[in-house]
Amino acid sequence: MTKSSRYDRIAFVASPSSEAQSAFSQLTRDYGNCDPREADVVVALGGDGLMLQTLHQNMHTGKPIYGMHRGTVGFLMNEYSTHDLRARLEAAHESEINPLLMRATDVNDRVHLHHAINEVALFRQTYQAARLRILIDERERMSELIADGIMVATPAGSTAYNLSAQGPILPINAALLALTPISAFRPRRWRGALLPNTAYVVIEVLEGDKRPVAAVADHDEVRDVRRVEVLSDKTISMRMLFDPGHSLEERILREQFGY
Repeated sequence: MTKSSRYDRIAFVASPSSEAQSAFSQLTRDYGNCDPREADVVVALGGDGLMLQTLHQNMHTGKPIYGMHRGTVGFLMNEYSTHDLRARLEAAHESEINPLLMRATDVNDRVHLHHAINEVALFRQTYQAARLRILIDERERMSELIADGIMVATPAGSTAYNLSAQGPILPINAALLALTPISAFRPRRWRGALLPNTAYVVIEVLEGDKRPVAAVADHDEVRDVRRVEVLSDKTISMRMLFDPGHSLEERILREQFGY
């Protein structure tokens, strides 16, 4: 008699790359491929881009997501292997993450709501730097930031664009958000701030007609914004599975020591 598993019903998704599609063909032959709506777990084959896409697609389902690296960047992925996948899933450790909710108001007073797993970022749209005002919990903390932009990053996203912008790496279970400027001009020496993940962040665009700004929540962009509100959405919890010794906590810790 075959032992029952928590993950008997597996749904596979794959990026368009030949490497990922080849893995998809082999794994679906070996384990079948369940409809994602009925699956116990979703296995994503690709890179971090596919993982973010899969997390977004399953944001409200509560299904655990297990990634295997068949792409370019694989920080959020496990090593690829076709051997005894169900045993790997059973032994995997779970990390729970909450997305950011972005509420962006554009110059026409239209409101746009989007979720972000990595970061919400504001960028200048032209050659001129953005002028921004920053409020935390409805209290002004910076009357003017002149920069290419600014981002609010989650612990899961702290090793992505945030790290490239010289932002801090956050442990996955830290109750923190990173507020990181992008090429700050004034104040030139400001390197950002660490905020509690309960913070209500408001970024207002100054001189938006002259210095237009776009806001991006992961891959959802809103142009010509005048006000962006960001907070951690505690109503949504996403579950990511990692092999023992390769949890997101461990990966982030290793990244801080440069290996």
